[in-house]
Amino acid sequence: MLPEFNKNKTMMRKFIIISAVIFGLLGIVFTILPLGTIAFIPIGITFILSGIAIQKSKNSQRRLPKIVLFISVLTFLVVIGKVIFVKDVIKTDKQFELKKEESKKEDIKDLEGL
Repeated sequence: MLPEFNKNKTMMRKFIIISAVIFGLLGIVFTILPLGTIAFIPIGITFILSGIAIQKSKNSQRRLPKIVLFISVLTFLVVIGKVIFVKDVIKTDKQFELKKEESKKEDIKDLEGL
């Protein structure tokens, strides 16, 4: 019974690590894309799963979970930096506004001519 338990524990550990890597990649994609703070969700899940994987792993098997944890912390810091330092500013296009006003005036003249 004990070898079967270790096999299940190993399978669970691998599943947790694979899930953490998938959520980590999703967090990196959300960080690159302009999705704002929604990237915190997969990054947080990655952080939790990699912490669980570190706890479930033996000392000699903790390298990959630690790398995933480090990458999740880095992406977390990048998202925080983007939120703090990158400001979304909408500029008005003066040429477009002038063309819009001119087209309104022309439309009114065309309607008056009818």
